[in-house]
Amino acid sequence: MTRSLLRRVRQRRRWAVEGAAVLVCLVVLISYLATRSGPAPDDDRAGPGGVPVGARSPGLPAADGRTGEAGPATPGLRPRQRPPSPEPTPTPSASAPAPPPAKPGAPALTVSRGEMPAIVDLTAVGARDWVHWGERGGRSTNRKRSGSGEIIDGGGAGRRVGWDGNQEYVRWSDGTPERSTNGSSNGVYACGAGNGFSLAVAGSGEPRTVQLYAGIWMARGRLEARLSTGGPASTARLEDPYTSQSAQFTIRFTVPKGARLLLNWTVEKVFTQHCGNVGLQAVTVR
Repeated sequence: MTRSLLRRVRQRRRWAVEGAAVLVCLVVLISYLATRSGPAPDDDRAGPGGVPVGARSPGLPAADGRTGEAGPATPGLRPRQRPPSPEPTPTPSASAPAPPPAKPGAPALTVSRGEMPAIVDLTAVGARDWVHWGERGGRSTNRKRSGSGEIIDGGGAGRRVGWDGNQEYVRWSDGTPERSTNGSSNGVYACGAGNGFSLAVAGSGEPRTVQLYAGIWMARGRLEARLSTGGPASTARLEDPYTSQSAQFTIRFTVPKGARLLLNWTVEKVFTQHCGNVGLQAVTVR
């Protein structure tokens, strides 16, 4: 074999080896690119940790319909886009502690007004004490025999006048000086703005209920209730510009022994020059 022929054979072998090497490199490159054909971990289509959406992450429970840390899937959001944070639910605040119960004997006062019954049994209603006015004229009073004496007549502005025409009746069976009556329409009244009656009820430190049976004629009457110790006070009114009207005022109170409930039942306004007035029949305590 000549030298030139030998050179050409060697050159062809080298080309063959280089071609084979290039082919191997191409195969390796194609294989490598094939392994990278899935989405990269930072691709928007990849799930948490680079796991494609829909695939299950090894070692974790299936989270169908979820996008891992992004929370439940929300229509219109890209898989890794976090939905808007909901408004934080306010933590329920602890309920304000209930006020401590009133201490025994602590001052208290409430006043309400209702319709006076057609007949009032003072003996039954006034278990502790009662007083009735007007049975024998403007200066006449009857009291509960052996009563507590808690009801105190403090007088009042204006002249008291006896009256026997009340629409409601009272009765009693334990009175003095009149021992009993089956039904009395008597009472007293005082005419003119600013005039009326001042009463008091002694306290004992225990809750007490007072019933005041009163009325008006062509006037507006004002009942003011307060405690001699200060503190709570209350006002109630009764009005009729044309005729007469009666009411039952209920006063519940507590004051220490030695203190008093103070009541003023007076004419606030008159609707006639002919003796617009407030009237008083009875007071009871239980």
